[in-house]
Amino acid sequence: MKKVNVYDLNANVIKQIELPAVFETPLREEIIRRAVLAEETWEKQPKGAYRWAGLETSADYVGRKEAYKSLKNRGQARLPREFFGGGIPGRVRRIPSSVKGRRAHPPKPEKNIYEKINKKEHLLALKSAIAATSNEELVKKRGHKIEELQMPLVVSFEKNEKVKAKDIYNFLTKLLPKEVERASKKRGKNKKYPKSALFVLSNEERNIKLAGRNIKGCDAYCLDELKVKYFAPGAHIARLTIFSENSLKELDELLKNEDFIINLRRKMMEKVIKNGFA
Repeated sequence: MKKVNVYDLNANVIKQIELPAVFETPLREEIIRRAVLAEETWEKQPKGAYRWAGLETSADYVGRKEAYKSLKNRGQARLPREFFGGGIPGRVRRIPSSVKGRRAHPPKPEKNIYEKINKKEHLLALKSAIAATSNEELVKKRGHKIEELQMPLVVSFEKNEKVKAKDIYNFLTKLLPKEVERASKKRGKNKKYPKSALFVLSNEERNIKLAGRNIKGCDAYCLDELKVKYFAPGAHIARLTIFSENSLKELDELLKNEDFIINLRRKMMEKVIKNGFA
């Protein structure tokens, strides 16, 4: 069983502990990718055009040449037009090429926009994604500047300790100065910050969660909120992850059965179920 260092908030090594059995899960990158895509589709908002958009008009199409309201011999295209008093034709309406006309192929709210994945497969993906965070080579390959540190990082918080964002920032600058510098630089057309450290906390450490997520590029979640996409943003595995010592003690017990993944799926699909698409 792999042993890792445990740090305090001053970035000093205070002891060593063995990693839980979940970190021995084989790496299944293809299942992780599938789980990430499934989770992202579950959080999408179903969308669609108003059913009668562009059709709430008096415009009428007359196909027969000899029919009443026909545009025969008027020098005008025979298209759906508004008709006013006295049979005078108005502007074209209804068709997609007209002003304020309907859309040709609008998005439909009844379309299934979520991907399915089996419960056992989803749980395996989560375990595999967590195990990938202990591989130093994969973490470096993802672009994190971890130098020669042993992965994953483990930090110990004292009970009822008040941790502020500046404490987390100071911890990161002492332990991972190059990573903090990398995450502080915006990139891309939309000027986004790179994904940096992920803090995994026990359910009793929710007060620390608020401090951890205030650092640029960092995220912080408790054990009951874990998703595969947090450990593999964009389906790219081996994100730099910092576990609290208390969360590691509970991790194996949490992932032992399918109840956790069932509850996670239920929470994520509330929006989909609410709209009647599941």
